[in-house]
Order: sequence, then C-alpha cells, then structure tokens
Amino acid sequence: MSHAQILDVPKLGPINDGALYRHLTLFAIAVLRRIRPFEGSVLMLTDRICVKYGQHLDLSEAATMRFISQNTSIPVPKVLCAFTHQRCTYIVMERIKGNYIGAGWVYRSEESKAKILAQLKSMVEEMRKLPPPAGMGVGSVVGGPLYDGRVPGTSLRFGPFSSVQDFHRHLRGGMDFDPKLDPEVQELIRQHDKSFPIAFTHGDLSSLNILARGDTVVGIIDWETAGWYPSYWEYTTACQVNPQNSFWINEIDKFITPMPDELAMERTRQKYFGDF
Repeated sequence: MSHAQILDVPKLGPINDGALYRHLTLFAIAVLRRIRPFEGSVLMLTDRICVKYGQHLDLSEAATMRFISQNTSIPVPKVLCAFTHQRCTYIVMERIKGNYIGAGWVYRSEESKAKILAQLKSMVEEMRKLPPPAGMGVGSVVGGPLYDGRVPGTSLRFGPFSSVQDFHRHLRGGMDFDPKLDPEVQELIRQHDKSFPIAFTHGDLSSLNILARGDTVVGIIDWETAGWYPSYWEYTTACQVNPQNSFWINEIDKFITPMPDELAMERTRQKYFGDF
C-alpha cells in the first residue's frame, strides 16, 4: 500500500454473524467456560480458536484488527466472527501460537532482545505511517467512540473528537485557560493547545500484548484501546507500565521514538486531572 493513499474509514458492524455462527459461539461459551482456560476476557475455545467477549467490548476492536491486517504487515489475530448479543460483544479469532514476551524477557540474551525490539520498532513505524482518513479527528478506527479504562471520566467510552484540542479538553475535564489557575496548569493548557498530528495508535504496547516464538514477533494483541490519537499517545501510554510489566519501561525508548516533553506534559495532566 502506498502511504500517500487516503484510506477509507472501515465500516462498523458484525462480521460473519449468521445465525449458525452466533449459536455455535454462544453454545461453545456456555459449555466450555468452566473447563477451558481464560486469559483476561478471552476464552480459549480450542487450541486454534478463542473468543473475547464482554460488555465493555465494542465491534470497533474487530474492525481495527481487520484494518491493520489489510493495510500493514503487522501480525494480528484473524477475526472469524464478531457480533453483539444482549449488550455483550463477542469477537471470535484464530489463536496465535506464541508466548508473551514479558515471560522470560530478563533471561533473553541481549542479541535476542535486540532482534525483537527491532521488529517492534518497524511495526510501530509502519502503523504510524498510516494516513488518517479525510476529516478524521481523535476517534476509533471507524471514527467512533474510544475505550481506555485508564482515561478519567464517568463514561465507559469517550469521544470521538473533531480535534486534538477537543480531546485534550476532555482529558482536563472541560477546563479552559484561566489566568487564575495554577501556573503549572496554565502551562499544560498552553501545551495542549499546540498542533499535534494524528497517528494510528495501539494504545497499550505492554509486553503482555506482544507474542513471540523464539526471536520472532508473531502477534500484537488486545486492540481495544486502539484508534486515531495525537502522535505522542503511543509513547506516553506505553510508559504507563503496570507492576507486572515494570521491567518494560527500560525497553520502550528502543522501539518507540522518545517524546520526553510530551511525557512530562502527560504526567502533569495526570497529576491534576486523574492518574492512569
């Protein structure tokens, strides 16, 4: 694909959601959820097929994986079926055979780590070269609401926003500039009002969302937080590591271009308007 090409906004909707697929999926979950392994919200139906389901999910995650698969070489799960039933979304996918790179990372040789990080760097760069559809602001792959449980707010989903500045205003709880504000907050708002390009973003590039076999990255998973965001968002969200992932902070700058000013800006925002 030429990166000068303007991409169409993917359509939001069910995928292969005929009655047979729906019934088989719901029946399999009812029978297997007590005996097959779960990983988060993902139930392993067979050695080759899994289903991710829950009320917090949205069909845009399935659309995202198809979008990435069709427009990049990044390895993602193949979506077999996706639908919503009684306010719960189900995404049936092929399982990718691989191990979380977080498992045993500290035991890898420096050469092995370098090979994996080089592949991740190439994948992130490829994703960031995707041109946003005409008129796209901050939103999901289909131009709809976004999901990220780490973003403060009362709603499960937020957006879309016609501009980065509107997104930033949301992150500040609607607060606008006022000379009476704390000087640090005034400076944050000045930074927020600058121009930031839009880039397609995974939004949670934790070592727990990257699969490898040997020294080869074979899958990027968990695309529920993905969408079109300001260009710094991939870096700043990756830097918000959880306790299971604490070692990963030392690797992020090796596969995502460091943005120290934007990271400082985000930390100020979290200080005043809600931490991750």
